[in-house]
Amino acid sequence: MPRSLQAYLWDMQHAANQIFRFCEGKQLSDYEGDSMLRAAVERNFEIIGEALAQAQRFFPEIIGRVSSEQQIIAFRNRLIHGYATVRPALVWDIVQAHLPELQRQIAELLREFDSIER
Repeated sequence: MPRSLQAYLWDMQHAANQIFRFCEGKQLSDYEGDSMLRAAVERNFEIIGEALAQAQRFFPEIIGRVSSEQQIIAFRNRLIHGYATVRPALVWDIVQAHLPELQRQIAELLREFDSIER
């Protein structure tokens, strides 16, 4: 039985918030040198990708509502299945350049679907 759409969106939002919290005040060199930080960030990206994939599976009305959604899911798959090829600089770039927009879009979807439920 699928969870609610809001639950998947909340999981994505929480994971993105965790990534920002873990990376706050850090630089790429900090990220590269801290295996625990890398593991925590990558795990939260895995959650984002899996939650998005499940949300699309059970709630197809959100397909096309998150930019780069297929790349996000593919990134999750690469983290899990191609972990040996993941470069820390790529992950760091995604944190800095793309995660803020994803976080904004997820917050917008949460507001929209919360107002529909009320």
